[in-house]
Amino acid sequence: MTSSDLTVLPEGAKAEAAARVGTVVDADGPSTARVAFVCAEFNGGITARLLSGALDVLDERGVAAADRALVWVPGAFEAPLASARLAGTGRWDAVVCLGAVIRGDTGHYDFVAGQCAAGLQRVQLDTGVPVVFGVLTTDTVEQALERSRSDVTNKGREAALVALAMTSVVTGAGALA
Repeated sequence: MTSSDLTVLPEGAKAEAAARVGTVVDADGPSTARVAFVCAEFNGGITARLLSGALDVLDERGVAAADRALVWVPGAFEAPLASARLAGTGRWDAVVCLGAVIRGDTGHYDFVAGQCAAGLQRVQLDTGVPVVFGVLTTDTVEQALERSRSDVTNKGREAALVALAMTSVVTGAGALA
C-alpha cells in the first residue's frame, strides 16, 4: 500500500502523539457513516473490483446496506457532478468515487484524470463532505488489475477506509471548533 516500509506510520506513533496533545480525532472501529459511491462504467471491470473491495470494508465496519447508495456514471470525468449532487443532499457523510483511467496513445488520459481529481477536490471543499478519489490512474491495464485485486491491497478498499476515517475526522474536528 505504500512505496516503502519507511513511509509506514510507526507502531505506537499515534499513542505517543496523543500523550502530548489535549484532544485527538481518529477513526477506528464500527461506523454509523452513510456512504454514497459514484462508480464509472468506463473500464467497468476494474471499477467493479474496486467497488467489491470498498463494500467489503463497509460490511466489516457494520455500515448497514440502507446507509449506502450507488450511482453509476459513464466515466470518471462525470464523477464530480454526481458527487456534487450527492454531497449537496445532506444525506451522505462521505462520497467515494471509483473508476479507472488508463493511459492510452492520446492526451485524453491527462485531461480526464486531472479534471476528475480537481472536480472531486472542489466538491469536498465546497460542501464540507469528504469526497474520496478512488479512481485509479495507471499506465496499463495490468497495473489497474494489480491495484484492484481482491485482497487488502485493493484501492477501493483503501478508498472506503479513507471515507470512514474522514467522516470521523470531519465530525470530530467540527466538535473542536
